[in-house]
Amino acid sequence: MTGLVIKNTGSWYLVRTDDGNDVECKVKGNFRLKGIRSTNPVAVGDRVQILRNAEGTAFITAIEDRKNYIIRRASNLSKQSHILATNVDQCMLVVTVSHPETSTTFIDRFLASAEAYRIPVSLLFNKVDLYDTDELHYLDSLVRLYTSIGYTCYRLSATRGEGTDAIRRELSGRITLLAGNSGVGKSTLINAFLPGAKARTGEISQVHDKGMHTTTFSEMYPVDDTGGYIIDTPGIKGFGTFDMEKEEIGHYFPEIFQTSSRCRYGNCTHQHEPGCAVLEAVEQHLISQSRYASYLSMLEDKEEGKYREAY
Repeated sequence: MTGLVIKNTGSWYLVRTDDGNDVECKVKGNFRLKGIRSTNPVAVGDRVQILRNAEGTAFITAIEDRKNYIIRRASNLSKQSHILATNVDQCMLVVTVSHPETSTTFIDRFLASAEAYRIPVSLLFNKVDLYDTDELHYLDSLVRLYTSIGYTCYRLSATRGEGTDAIRRELSGRITLLAGNSGVGKSTLINAFLPGAKARTGEISQVHDKGMHTTTFSEMYPVDDTGGYIIDTPGIKGFGTFDMEKEEIGHYFPEIFQTSSRCRYGNCTHQHEPGCAVLEAVEQHLISQSRYASYLSMLEDKEEGKYREAY
């Protein structure tokens, strides 16, 4: 029997079988003996094979080949990865410039990870109704920056329903991963798109102006009868890159990769080499200083040996 993993609680998985039934499943222990260096060898979005035993307990026995996946360093195990979702058609990263603030480093790390697996990303700038004049100016500058690189950006207010119609049209017939820091409004957005989902929403901590986790596991919500799903993920505090070689990191920043073709040396790291077109572009403000800083931070991760090499 085959089906789609639509929910992961860490201890069991909910699989929607091809005949439309939802079955709670466990994972057989031998999955962890096959070199899958992940905290979750099975992830939401996986197509799997399941088997019921004589006692009526269901087990996932095999995972079908994945089209792609979004992966990050596990928050509590620096040498292991955590798969956010698999087999996705697009990602939507929810961003807030305050209440809480999403750092450009976080945005850029997520974008680079999606670029590594050729997954399109849109940026959803939420809570526009809460910002003062300075914050709106900053939002405008971020939208200009990421639009110029080639990312689609939306301005919206999930609580008021402003700007959500255009996003809703992009969800039909696609499997969409919705991600972002805790408190940026992912669950509110899901409830706006899918009133029947009843995703939990939470308050913002007044002390640190940060979101408090309300989603504790990944779950897929059907959008309509076209096969579209939204994948809701737990709020991510940081995004540790994983499964990247140091020499590849610049490839996942489109503007750096494009400019690097003019560097004097083919193996240029864009840090100190003579004739580096990327450094020159940064000095001339043709490449954003914040994007370049994010690139350097990812290089630093690899130099410190924080993450396991690609496998």
